[in-house]
Amino acid sequence: MSDPRTSALDGIWLGLDLGTQSARCVAVDGTGQVLASAARPLAGRREGRRHEQDPEEWWSALAAACREALAGIDTGRVRGLAVDGTSGTILLADAHGTPLTPGLMYDDGRADTQTGAVNAAGGEVWQELGYRSMQPTWALPKLRWLLEQGKAARGARLLHQADLVTWKLAGHQVPSDASHALKTGYHLVEERWPERVMDALGVPGDLLPEVVRPGTVLGTVCAEAAEATGIPPGTAVVAGMTDGCAAQIGAGALAPGAWNSVLGTTLVLKGSSPHLVRDPAGVVYCHRGPGERWLPGGASSSGAGVLSQYFHGENLDVLTEQAAALDADAVAYPLVSTGGERFPFRAPEAEPFILGDVPTRPAAFHAYLLGLACLERLCFDYLDHLGAPVDGPLTLTGGGARNHYWCRLRADVLGRPVRLPEQAEGAVGMAVLAATSGGAGLEEAAAAMVRIAAEIEPSPARTARYTPVYLRFVDELTRRGWLDQAVAAHARRRAAP
Repeated sequence: MSDPRTSALDGIWLGLDLGTQSARCVAVDGTGQVLASAARPLAGRREGRRHEQDPEEWWSALAAACREALAGIDTGRVRGLAVDGTSGTILLADAHGTPLTPGLMYDDGRADTQTGAVNAAGGEVWQELGYRSMQPTWALPKLRWLLEQGKAARGARLLHQADLVTWKLAGHQVPSDASHALKTGYHLVEERWPERVMDALGVPGDLLPEVVRPGTVLGTVCAEAAEATGIPPGTAVVAGMTDGCAAQIGAGALAPGAWNSVLGTTLVLKGSSPHLVRDPAGVVYCHRGPGERWLPGGASSSGAGVLSQYFHGENLDVLTEQAAALDADAVAYPLVSTGGERFPFRAPEAEPFILGDVPTRPAAFHAYLLGLACLERLCFDYLDHLGAPVDGPLTLTGGGARNHYWCRLRADVLGRPVRLPEQAEGAVGMAVLAATSGGAGLEEAAAAMVRIAAEIEPSPARTARYTPVYLRFVDELTRRGWLDQAVAAHARRRAAP
């Protein structure tokens, strides 16, 4: 009998990604080679706190992307697929899967007045799960808003963004995954909907979907969906995850203590832990991944967006070259948002600052590069303070990872090696997750399919040089009252020789 894991290496696996601006399909083989990809744009409607999309467009755009991606490959080798969507995006549908409402997107904030009732009813559960409270953009407050608007017709069903697609792929409703269900209040430890909370909020039990762990086979592609998408009928449909978790899988950050640091407009860290990481401050919260792993993470309000704010229209390649030649030690707090900081500390009153002299534009540019590296180090000190494992491999992804000097600076400040994957997009992560339906474990599939383009080793001399800069940065955050004294003390202990 052949080893069932071999199928993960021989097959073609599809990752379907629903983002804010596009729907994407990638076809990846068992060695990680992207054989084909295609995308179609998505339109949205924004007005004040409102952000909606047409759910039917998710399906039509994704079907078109699939047809294009599959046109030039051997579809007889396609074995499975998984779908990711934006976290907290929901709609209501009827018993046949026809949308009754627009899709309320991940950042739709109209449920502000409903959030208080949600946290009053479920505060103990949210505390137990480690995220302390829900925000207006989370799915459960938005669901209550929809119910108060009278949008739930008889027999209505709550669907997360990916649920609509998996329903259409299978031809009938299939369970949701625990990753998308997190922001709807699903109890990740007990693996059930908290009935007392839902009853208090007036959420009917038959409105809520069945939920399974990511990586569970939900069903197979039906004939109607096969005709619409070009995906062979009978292809396994695997329960996916939210877009941030999908990108983490795409980076291969799955072993205990492994982390993926995504540097885009803001900095987002996603890691892997054998246990639930609880944060009394509610700064870090966990998804439940496939198998027994937990995926803790946090999203900062600081990041590479400061470069477009303060250096708009300037040649960043030239500034990077000039900054690298200076190699200065002035450090800036790289806050992007005007609403304060949210990770690795919560401080609504936080504002940017610079420590040290920045007499030139390259000097100021370097101060922001260094400030992000120091903030990233503080994130890991905070995670360690919470008891999260942080000593595994670290991958760097996002737009900021394209700046090689910045990656090297981050490795030096952190004092640890960093890896740069070839592909780390959510669609690739879903292809890796889909490959587990062939019999391989998730770490095994990622080891075979996630390709590392480069690894940067830190310079011990530069780590020693920048540690006092980092501690000065920590001291300033503490002096301003934003960083807790206990966290600052933990950072100093970890920095001690």
